[in-house]
Amino acid sequence: MSQTPMITVAMPIFNAGQYLRAAVLSIVRQTYQDWELLLIDDGSTDQALESIRDICDSRIHIQQDGRNKGLATRLNEAIDMARGRYFARMDQDDVSYPERFAKQVAMLERDPQLDLLGVRAAKISMDDRSVGNLPFMQTHEQICARPWLGFYLPHPTWMGRIEWFRRHRYASPAPYLCEDQELLLRSHADSRFATLPEVLFAYRVRDHIQPGKQLRIRWSVLKMQLRHFWSVGDVWSALLSLSVFLARVARDGIASCLFTRSMVSGRSPIGKGEEMQWAEVHAGLADDANRREAE
Repeated sequence: MSQTPMITVAMPIFNAGQYLRAAVLSIVRQTYQDWELLLIDDGSTDQALESIRDICDSRIHIQQDGRNKGLATRLNEAIDMARGRYFARMDQDDVSYPERFAKQVAMLERDPQLDLLGVRAAKISMDDRSVGNLPFMQTHEQICARPWLGFYLPHPTWMGRIEWFRRHRYASPAPYLCEDQELLLRSHADSRFATLPEVLFAYRVRDHIQPGKQLRIRWSVLKMQLRHFWSVGDVWSALLSLSVFLARVARDGIASCLFTRSMVSGRSPIGKGEEMQWAEVHAGLADDANRREAE
C-alpha cells in the first residue's frame, strides 16, 4: 500500500449514535484497501466515538475540536486535508457495500473525463430493514436533464477527483440541508457526472420527518435554485423551480393531513436479489462487530 492513499474518505459526524460503528466497519471491510478515513467530529455530545475505539486501524484519523461548524464547513476542511487522488463521501448512519470503492475507482480510472461518480443505493430503515431503492439516474445527461427538479446523485455515495472538489468546494455558509444540490447545480454545466447501476450502498431513511423541517428544506432549495437560474439568465427554469416547490409543498400538506408522513412509505421497486444482498452485507457487519468485541 502506498504512503499516499488512492482515496480519502470524508465522514463528518454529529451525534452519530448507534449507527456510527456499522458505517465505519463498512469502510474497513472494503475489498479496495488503499484509503484513509477522515472522521471529523462536529461538536458531538453523545460519545458515539467511544463505540469505535476498539477499531484499531492506522488509516482512520479522528479530528475533534469541540466546535459545531456544520457539514459543509467540515467537508471543506476534509478537502483541504485530503491526501488521496480521489475524494469519497460517507455519512455516519449509512453502509457502503464491500465492492463500492473498487468499482468506483475502476470506473474513474477508465474514464478520465468523469469528475464525480455515485452508486445506486438501497433504502434501509432505522431498524435495518430493506425498504426499497432510491431514485436512479445513470448518465450525466439523465442526472442533469431537469435541474429545477434536483439531481438524483445521492450525496453519501459520491467519489470524485480531488481536483474537482478543490475547484468547486461546498458553499459556505451552506443552504439548509441541501449543500449537495447547491454544489451540483453550480457545477453541472462544466462537469461530468455518472452513477454506477449496481446497488453498492445502503441509505438510511428516517421513519418520520417533521413538516416544519421539510418545508424549511424545500424553501432552502427554492431560494438556491432561483438565485442560480436568475444569475445565468434562465427565467424559464426559475419559473419551473417555483412550480415544483408549490407542487411539493401542496403534496406534503395533503400527506400530513391524511397520515403521519413516513420517509419509508411508498416502497420503491426492489428485487429479491437486492434484498438478499443487503441481508448478506448486514450479517457480515454483525459478524465483524461480534468478532471484534470478543477479541
